[in-house]
Amino acid sequence: MHDLVPIFVCVVLPIAVVLITSLARINADNKRTQIIIKAIESNNSIDADKLAESLKKPHRTEREILNLRLLRGCIFSFVGIALCAVGIANLLAGTDFGADPVTVPLMFGGISLAVGASYIVVYFVTRKER
Repeated sequence: MHDLVPIFVCVVLPIAVVLITSLARINADNKRTQIIIKAIESNNSIDADKLAESLKKPHRTEREILNLRLLRGCIFSFVGIALCAVGIANLLAGTDFGADPVTVPLMFGGISLAVGASYIVVYFVTRKER
């Protein structure tokens, strides 16, 4: 029983996630093609290219992408700061440095802070290129 949990988490779960996202994308494409086929069958004077263009997923503008990067950077940074603060507070409360209440928040806080900082750096670099 103890051997099955890591197998399911490391093997079955990622395969299931990829399968579900792939099937959702295929289903959305199939629905779009069915709509185009029905429109062509019902009315011959319709422009299929314009209809296909209108059914595409809307693309984000450069400004929206920049704002999302800044938002993610702020979120990750603030979560990292909060986790590091929890780890330091536990350390100051007298918990040993090697104990889980100190090392786990510090580790995940450092990772989150690094990811947030990278998003913010990418935001500022790509903003200046415009």
